[in-house]
Amino acid sequence: MKKRRRGISLPTQIIIALVLGIIVGFLLYGQDDLKNYIQPFGDVFLHLIKMIVVPIVFCSLAISIAGAGDMKTVGRYGWKTLLYFEVITTFAIALGIIFANIFKPGSGIDPTKLPKGDVSKYTTNAEAAAHSTYGNHMIDTIVGIIPTNIIDAMAQGQLLPVIFFSVFFGLGIAAVGKRAEPVKLLLEGVLDVIFWMTNQIMKYAPIGVFAFMAVTVMTFGIDALIPLLKLALVVIGSMIFFIIVVLGTVAAMCKINIFHLLRILKDELLLAFSTSSSETVLPSIMDKMEKFGAPKEIVSFVVPTGYTFNLDGSALYQSIAALFIAQMYGVHLSLTEQLILLLTLMLTSKGMAAVPGTSIVVLITTLSAMGLHPEGLALIIGIDRILDMSRTVVNVVGNSLSTLVIAKWENRLDYDKGRKYYETYVK
Repeated sequence: MKKRRRGISLPTQIIIALVLGIIVGFLLYGQDDLKNYIQPFGDVFLHLIKMIVVPIVFCSLAISIAGAGDMKTVGRYGWKTLLYFEVITTFAIALGIIFANIFKPGSGIDPTKLPKGDVSKYTTNAEAAAHSTYGNHMIDTIVGIIPTNIIDAMAQGQLLPVIFFSVFFGLGIAAVGKRAEPVKLLLEGVLDVIFWMTNQIMKYAPIGVFAFMAVTVMTFGIDALIPLLKLALVVIGSMIFFIIVVLGTVAAMCKINIFHLLRILKDELLLAFSTSSSETVLPSIMDKMEKFGAPKEIVSFVVPTGYTFNLDGSALYQSIAALFIAQMYGVHLSLTEQLILLLTLMLTSKGMAAVPGTSIVVLITTLSAMGLHPEGLALIIGIDRILDMSRTVVNVVGNSLSTLVIAKWENRLDYDKGRKYYETYVK
């Protein structure tokens, strides 16, 4: 009996696609008409992923909450999760401010000599976000968590309303008891089907990665990079520091090696980096964190919530970019003003978490509020895609670690299961 030959593994295919995308993008740089033929291949992959995100969140969260069984437990998960998110996001913003003050990436740059990008679509989103029904973005967000139409919320991919409905639905299954068992079995069956679909969609990932990288390099151009190279290095360096030192310290407090976590997530980080989308790896993260020792109900609750409230990479980038623009225009911010900037970013990043183009939208709103030349954002749009890739990686690591932190806080982190999974994974 002949042995069936094993093909190239998916992670290897993604690496090959990434390299080929860079090469093709470099060769086709400046040929904007060709982007319209390459970009759709990447968009198809993102659409496929977005198609399954909401069903996965709804089914997995409803099943998990039904297993947890009571409002008290869910409430405890909720306040611990949000408290952790707020603390770690504040650390990210503060670290960005510190790095921007130390390295001053905007000093010595003449804004008139930088190529100007188009921020009109982000300005439109910022104007829409600035319209507040209750005069306060945070209140708007809290009220908006409760959907008036869950089907519409699902169709728009609004995770917070979906999470609220899923938790409520799961509590209903638990309260009804045996009569709701068929509903629970149906959801479990649907979830199995969705995960099968996920596995099939991931086979298309290399094509999506190739398209995204090719278009990025075709659009990017060395002319936009050189003047902003210091900004890129400060952002990337601060993000590496945040992962290794800040998240590494948090992981160590939970008796977890951050490098073990990074090794387990290497495929997801590569995919998230290539596509600049955390959604592409949501199903895989949930699966791996459960295998790494976090209970299913905690993973199902924390990860989707983190996609809205725990954007560490985005928060870190926003604080650096805000000070970069201030430095570029020669605006000196006092310590008090920088503390106000920190508090403003804390509020605006939470209040607009679901707005498309979150980082740029939040920055436009924040800079306008503080009188810091929001038009300066047009000058860094040229490298925003590269920075977006980096901050997406930080977001993924931060959300993955958060499930382990909450599991540890609940005294439910299974270290033996995690160790066995890691040993099996690295073999």
